[in-house]
Amino acid sequence: MSEPGELVYDIPKILEALPHRYPMLLVDRVVSFDEEEIHAVKAVSFNEDFFQGHFPGRPIMPGVLQIEALAQTAGILAIETLGLAGSGKLVFFMAIEEAKFRSPVTPGHLLDLKVGFVQKRARVCKFWGKASIDGKVTCEVNFTAMIADA
Repeated sequence: MSEPGELVYDIPKILEALPHRYPMLLVDRVVSFDEEEIHAVKAVSFNEDFFQGHFPGRPIMPGVLQIEALAQTAGILAIETLGLAGSGKLVFFMAIEEAKFRSPVTPGHLLDLKVGFVQKRARVCKFWGKASIDGKVTCEVNFTAMIADA
């Protein structure tokens, strides 16, 4: 659906696809996607609210927020490939499995978010997700999501 390196979604397009808003919107752009996988980016800034308390003097992005960023990325993939744009449907977490945190994410990093389908059905989808910085994995997870009315 997209050519490598092509900017597919910018912030206005992401805001059309996802119901999330600041401070919970954790996807800044979509770089590429096809019917099975998506690559998005989160620019991690020192101005993020969570850095004030996690941890003062040694700011680290919480692992659960890395998983949330991957889930939002999966939401965009599901909306686009399942034809849900404009339908009012939402993509909700059902399960998080095999989450592993490999390396800390700190301010100034560009967090690469790669997500793909493990199983694709009309109402329930399973995904794999991998977050990384410069090719070094920071988080990997498998998760399940439900597609439901708002």
